[in-house]
Amino acid sequence: MTQTDGYLLDNRQTEAGQRFDAFATLFDPTTFRHIERFGIGSGWRCWEVGAGGTSVASWLAKKVGPTGRVVATDIDTSWAASAARSPVEIRVHDVGAEEPPGEGFDLVHARLVLVHVPDRERALRSMVKALRPGGRLLVEDADPALQPLLCPDEHGPEQQLANRLRHGFRKLLAERGADLSYGRKLPRLLREAGLREVEADAYFPVTSTACADLESATVRQIRGQLVTAGIATNEDIDRHLANVASGSMDLATAPMISAWGRK
Repeated sequence: MTQTDGYLLDNRQTEAGQRFDAFATLFDPTTFRHIERFGIGSGWRCWEVGAGGTSVASWLAKKVGPTGRVVATDIDTSWAASAARSPVEIRVHDVGAEEPPGEGFDLVHARLVLVHVPDRERALRSMVKALRPGGRLLVEDADPALQPLLCPDEHGPEQQLANRLRHGFRKLLAERGADLSYGRKLPRLLREAGLREVEADAYFPVTSTACADLESATVRQIRGQLVTAGIATNEDIDRHLANVASGSMDLATAPMISAWGRK
């Protein structure tokens, strides 16, 4: 693996935990709404792919109860480790390179994962393979190319700087193999993988405290890469972080597209 092939947002950094908290605030209600519609209940067997933090795995555990099973996997499980109690099992696992951690799952879910996986096609095949007949797959991924701006209302120099840094962030992601238009492809990819009853929707936060928290943690986490690549100076980044902290800007995220189907 070359330097530009690696995951830009290393889970071992302190800011990763802050990003996971922001993702939970922003996206857990959407994720949980979809899974509730599937009829999740006692005894379900679930695979949470690329778990990151604990919020989804812990919620699933409450839904499936002591007779259920939740397997939460990631290439780095340090942030999810605290959820490792029955019925949750934490495993180090690379969804794009390894066989699934079992079969016969009622639910397989991945959020903001596959866009970063080099072999996305293999990962998706693995997730479908792990389902029981009639089981549900829910894949949720961002589509930064669909809405590339941090500040859609670019009305001043603060917003212009924010959007310049967001453009640089997207450039770094693309250089490391991220597919910035992956979200919109999910319905087709699920159908091509053999799933039926495929549907999708999108959630697009336009401004919130969690959006600001996510931006601050992300920029601090990739600060060195932004400077090294010549995208921004340390002074630019300090000014942007101060602008974010002031609460005077409306900061958006890329739309998160949720797609689901039945095996």
